[in-house]
Amino acid sequence: MNGFINVLKPPGMSSHDVVEFIRRTLGVKKAGHTGTLDPGAAGVLVICLGTATRLARFLLEDDKEYRTEITFGVTTSSADSYGDVVARNDASNLNENAVRSALPVFTGVIQQVPPMTSALKWKGKKLYQLARAGISVERPERSIKIYSLEFICGTGWGSPNPRALIHLTCSKGTYVRSLCNDLGRHLGYGAYMSFLVRTRAGSFSLKDSKTLEDIKNFRQGQQLKELIMPVDFVLSGLPKVLVNNGALSAVLSGSKLYLPGVAGMPEYLAEGDLVRLMGSEKLLAIAETALDPEDRDRLFFKPLCVLARQ
Repeated sequence: MNGFINVLKPPGMSSHDVVEFIRRTLGVKKAGHTGTLDPGAAGVLVICLGTATRLARFLLEDDKEYRTEITFGVTTSSADSYGDVVARNDASNLNENAVRSALPVFTGVIQQVPPMTSALKWKGKKLYQLARAGISVERPERSIKIYSLEFICGTGWGSPNPRALIHLTCSKGTYVRSLCNDLGRHLGYGAYMSFLVRTRAGSFSLKDSKTLEDIKNFRQGQQLKELIMPVDFVLSGLPKVLVNNGALSAVLSGSKLYLPGVAGMPEYLAEGDLVRLMGSEKLLAIAETALDPEDRDRLFFKPLCVLARQ
């Protein structure tokens, strides 16, 4: 059983819990996900099955979309609703125009400090493990990209804790709860992320996701073809490079593919581009486009993940 499942993760479950549910329900041994969602968050969680688990690292690079609710006037230790309240401010003077005007400040390439409640590692231990032990360490800022921030609506203006609903598109590595915290600090009132739903992860959208109940029903009805998206379909957005029959064995052994072994390729490829190396009937490998150091005008393809067998 190989491929991907677009799961609608419910709030209250960890991403690992969802993976274990898939393993038990579908009876698969190899399963993983392509990007953690916090236990309190809901939305798109892409599950990899079988050989697709080897492709998770490529999907981690995809941009993502979220819809988040921000509550102003309260700051928490975790920047979300699960942390302890560390500060309160009366945000009754805050209004919609002020929030709208602040959004461009956080659009584009910005610097962000990962929260202590994240799964990033520090000296071999995950930050959230240190946080549970009451330990806080310095975390270096990281560059992320916010492609868009859209104000959807707001409620409670004139009250101590108004709320705003924001839709954002962002790069990998973005911590939405940190963004909410930073926005609240910028406005002078503090804020925390009171709800989060991931509406898209790469080519996987919320409208096409399956609930855990859906997955149970698919298993009982043995309609798994409708549930599991094949590897070829998910990676269809990558440029296709057709391999000559004479070069097939070299590619399947992980060797570099040079132009004499290419039967067809897109006209424009740049160094670093990921491509699909295709045989006449199937996907062979995911490869990175590289330039020959002795001839910078000559491309070759370096397999990163071989999927077919000799």
